Amino acid sequence: MKPGDQLPTVRALASELRVNFNTVARSYRLLDEAGVISTQQGRGTYILEMPPPEVAERLRSESLQALARRYLSEAKRLGYNAQGALEIFQKTAEDWQKNSEAEEEK
Repeated sequence: MKPGDQLPTVRALASELRVNFNTVARSYRLLDEAGVISTQQGRGTYILEMPPPEVAERLRSESLQALARRYLSEAKRLGYNAQGALEIFQKTAEDWQKNSEAEEEK
């Protein structure tokens, strides 16, 4: 997407991604506060110009932290403790790294 493009509604995106409505609403709010998007009551949500590098990096970090929290929350729901979740994550990350390297060699 590029500046000026309209984003889907919070409800539509939550449904499409199969995530909680509040997760998308919070993401939109964070992006709005950071100046990445603009939500206009009755008109929709639009992408603004690219944020400065320091804002973009902060947003990337916050997004990854939120993703990690969701992963750990789901692992707990499945009965794993933090150590078990970390072991599975590390194995998955190693496999991902190997696959990435194999793709680069092609």
